[in-house]
Amino acid sequence: MAKLINLRTARKQRARAAARDAADVSSAKHGEAKSAKTLRRDEAARVAKLHDQHKRER
Repeated sequence: MAKLINLRTARKQRARAAARDAADVSSAKHGEAKSAKTLRRDEAARVAKLHDQHKRER
Protein backbone atom coordinates (compact mmCIF):
# COMPACT_ATOMS: atom_id res chain seq x y z
CA MET A 1 0.00 0.00 0.00
CA ALA A 2 1.23 3.50 -0.81
CA LYS A 3 2.28 5.95 1.86
CA LEU A 4 -0.46 8.44 2.70
CA ILE A 5 0.42 12.12 2.62
CA ASN A 6 -1.54 15.19 3.53
CA LEU A 7 -1.83 17.23 0.34
CA ARG A 8 -2.32 20.51 2.20
CA THR A 9 0.90 19.96 4.17
CA ALA A 10 2.81 19.00 1.02
CA ARG A 11 1.57 22.13 -0.75
CA LYS A 12 2.61 24.33 2.18
CA GLN A 13 6.05 22.70 2.28
CA ARG A 14 6.54 23.38 -1.43
CA ALA A 15 5.45 26.99 -0.93
CA ARG A 16 7.87 27.44 1.97
CA ALA A 17 10.74 26.00 -0.05
CA ALA A 18 9.94 28.33 -2.95
CA ALA A 19 9.81 31.30 -0.58
CA ARG A 20 13.19 30.34 0.91
CA ASP A 21 14.71 30.10 -2.57
CA ALA A 22 13.29 33.49 -3.52
CA ALA A 23 14.62 35.00 -0.29
CA ASP A 24 18.10 33.61 -0.95
CA VAL A 25 18.12 35.09 -4.44
CA SER A 26 16.85 38.43 -3.13
CA SER A 27 19.40 38.62 -0.33
CA ALA A 28 22.22 37.79 -2.73
CA LYS A 29 21.00 40.47 -5.12
CA HIS A 30 20.38 43.24 -2.58
CA GLY A 31 23.35 43.13 -0.35
CA GLU A 32 25.11 41.79 2.62
CA ALA A 33 24.30 40.95 6.20
CA LYS A 34 23.76 43.76 8.70
CA SER A 35 26.87 42.75 10.65
CA ALA A 36 28.98 42.99 7.49
CA LYS A 37 27.50 46.40 6.69
CA THR A 38 28.27 47.77 10.14
CA LEU A 39 31.77 46.30 10.03
CA ARG A 40 32.45 47.94 6.66
CA ARG A 41 30.98 51.27 7.81
CA ASP A 42 33.00 51.25 11.07
CA GLU A 43 36.20 50.42 9.19
CA ALA A 44 35.61 53.30 6.76
CA ALA A 45 35.00 55.67 9.69
CA ARG A 46 38.20 54.49 11.38
CA VAL A 47 40.23 55.04 8.21
CA ALA A 48 38.72 58.50 7.69
CA LYS A 49 39.48 59.48 11.29
CA LEU A 50 43.06 58.24 10.97
CA HIS A 51 43.46 60.20 7.76
CA ASP A 52 42.05 63.37 9.33
CA GLN A 53 44.47 63.09 12.24
CA HIS A 54 47.42 63.35 9.87
CA LYS A 55 46.25 66.54 8.16
CA ARG A 56 48.26 69.68 8.71
CA GLU A 57 46.46 72.83 9.68
CA ARG A 58 47.29 76.08 7.94
